[in-house]
Amino acid sequence: MKIAVFGLAITSSWGNGHAVTWRSLLRGAHALGHEITFYERDQPWYARHRDLTAPEYCRVRLQPDLRQALADVRREAKEADCVIVGSYVQDGPLILRELLAGGSAQAVFYDIDTPITLAALEKSACEYMEAELIPGLDLYVSFTGGEIPAWIEKRWGARMARTLYCCFEPELYFPPGKHDMPVKRFDLSYMGTHAADREEKFQELLLRPARMLREMDFIVAGALYAPYKGWPPWLQHMEHLAPEQHREFYCQSRWTLNLTREAMTRAGYSPSVRLFEAAACATPIISDRFPGLETLFQPDEEILIADTAGQIMRILTEYSPEECRRIGDAAAERVRERDCGKARAAELMRYCEAARRPSSAAA
Repeated sequence: MKIAVFGLAITSSWGNGHAVTWRSLLRGAHALGHEITFYERDQPWYARHRDLTAPEYCRVRLQPDLRQALADVRREAKEADCVIVGSYVQDGPLILRELLAGGSAQAVFYDIDTPITLAALEKSACEYMEAELIPGLDLYVSFTGGEIPAWIEKRWGARMARTLYCCFEPELYFPPGKHDMPVKRFDLSYMGTHAADREEKFQELLLRPARMLREMDFIVAGALYAPYKGWPPWLQHMEHLAPEQHREFYCQSRWTLNLTREAMTRAGYSPSVRLFEAAACATPIISDRFPGLETLFQPDEEILIADTAGQIMRILTEYSPEECRRIGDAAAERVRERDCGKARAAELMRYCEAARRPSSAAA
């Protein structure tokens, strides 16, 4: 297939979780033989922090303004087999209207922020999607699973809505080998941009244990954190890590923490890409609790769940290296084939094929 993607950004992962999602998915699609062009608006913020300018698996086209974006949409609507528009795309409704106005390409919306999107639609306040556009789509692909895709069909009139979780690039994320065994520098790590709706859990599950366990080493990697006066000196902070540094970060961590944003917790079935990346590196994960987590990893065997600082401290002080290794290896085995970019791209292509048959349901 010839596929055109209009996304937030693929060239910069700085404060942009969409980049790693697009990279892994499109690398996987390319491996399956598809031809891909990715369009993104040339924004100063991303231009200053570009860490991928010429991927080998897709062409990148930077658009200076809306006029160029609409011209690109008009062309791809006629020439491509499938056009995918992502969430949080600037002028998304205008782009979608142009796509739906003419051409033979399939119209697909990939919502990488489903709970946030749906909440904004209920208030008629979504800047990148409008309710009246949804019934015209061939396929609405949701980052969130569970009952949400069926709700999108029922509430918003989508012809077909299906789940497509995030994924990882196996070329970048894999367990340490015999000659690639980094020293465990950190007892607990956390990677994620600061968000107000994660702050309470961040305080309870990371800062409180860090203050209590003076003999251990903690690290936070992520942007937008205010300078906390209460952070202990043995808690390090890195503002940004490029994707090619993520594996080393995880492999140097005895445990890593997963914290879920509030909207994703309420909706459930909204796993962060960090879950799959860390698991692929065989780094044992401690996660907060959200509905659907048990469908991805087996609790106590492939992942540990914590609700309090006391539980975090017990894990850090009582689990042996052998137990850590067992949990990490089990998680790596779980995600290796199921959650890699190639598997996810094949899943998306099955949805697109099903969407071409009006009377059929996707597998």
